Amino acid sequence: MLSYLSAALPQFTSPAARLLALQCALRADTDGHVRLAAGLLRGMRLHGRTELWEELEHANWLRRAAGRHHVEAQLLDTVLVPQQLDSRARARAAHWALRPAPLAAPAGPPAVALVALALAAQTAGDAGSTDLEVLARLCGHSPTQTVELLDRLVASNALTGWRHDRQSDEVFWWLPLPGGTADRP
Repeated sequence: MLSYLSAALPQFTSPAARLLALQCALRADTDGHVRLAAGLLRGMRLHGRTELWEELEHANWLRRAAGRHHVEAQLLDTVLVPQQLDSRARARAAHWALRPAPLAAPAGPPAVALVALALAAQTAGDAGSTDLEVLARLCGHSPTQTVELLDRLVASNALTGWRHDRQSDEVFWWLPLPGGTADRP
């Protein structure tokens, strides 16, 4: 879904709007309708952030209607709707995207949460790797911003460390081991 959103949304779409779009895409029904409760939006720290909905509307990705205790929207991208998984799989994916195991994102800005989510989606065991350009594109950042966000994940102990192989442009990262951290290459 992150790959789909990186192609469907403009590059300048903010990380917070990308996280909102992800939840909308995963929670939409087969007709592209989605209803997000105010409590869910508060938990994501996105409640009352009308500028995020406006970003997605400006990109012609959805049309919204605000309710008293929820926000309803109609996804406008017709490519997404037929590709929906069954409702239980979408619900599990939406829940996982809020707390992507095994990489627990620290409380903080949506940009950090989005990078943590992208890393978690590509982590096997206690490590992972991907191309830096791909990671940056998935998150709507420049490679320089992505590097800074990886450093923030290390500083918050969400990652033990990370390394960039400049020849292959691949980024490698390591998660803290259960019971403490260990030195990594």
